[in-house]
Amino acid sequence: MEIITVTKDNLEKEHICCAISNNNDCQVSAKKSWLAERFDDGLVFKKGDVRGKCFIEYIPAEKAWAPIIAEGYMYIDCFWVSGQFKGQGNSNLLLEECIRDSKEKGKKGLVVLSSKKKMPYLSEPKYLKYKGFELADKAEPFYELLYYPFEKGATRPCFKDYAKSPKIDEQGFVLYYAYQCPFTAKYVPLIEAVAIEKGVPLKTVRFETTEQAQDAPVPFTSYGLFFNGEYVTNEILSEKKFEKIIEEKFQ
Repeated sequence: MEIITVTKDNLEKEHICCAISNNNDCQVSAKKSWLAERFDDGLVFKKGDVRGKCFIEYIPAEKAWAPIIAEGYMYIDCFWVSGQFKGQGNSNLLLEECIRDSKEKGKKGLVVLSSKKKMPYLSEPKYLKYKGFELADKAEPFYELLYYPFEKGATRPCFKDYAKSPKIDEQGFVLYYAYQCPFTAKYVPLIEAVAIEKGVPLKTVRFETTEQAQDAPVPFTSYGLFFNGEYVTNEILSEKKFEKIIEEKFQ
């Protein structure tokens, strides 16, 4: 497999792996706009020369859309190899390319958001730990910040204090999200429509800047749903899944 680096120059013609429709699709256009704005911050998007989910996306941690402290590290936004592309060494190939590139750029190591066990939309903890990633910090209810230092004695990254116990003061449903994950562009409007139909209070807050995301009250800034101040889920919800949560909360 050959690796393609997506840049401003080829962004329009290359598909972005997790959303492979045409550029008029709301998911594709939202994600590509987000990427275009991040390239100047040092974001790198590398993918296999295949049509499907086989890519790694990373950015200097100082510019990461995450409430972390990891000066000098490279933060992995998303690392996804699935379906027919698994079990062929593609994950290793992409991770090795990220390590090589990050070392050339003088980084201390890699840092990535994961979880105690495999969770939707978060990097696979078993694989990462097998590859040498170590636990740097924890946040409720299941988040783990993993890191891969390039040298012994490198400073250990951590979550910002306010993200370690996700809680907010507002009542009803409150959803924080960003276009870093393209699926939010499609599914957030769908659950907004469900909330209106059901007469349920739902406030949606989209992070539009790095600073906003770094001040997020939850580690995963692509999607974080709260109800009456308590954290509910990081899973990007379909209409049916949101309806089920509404039933549980209002029974």
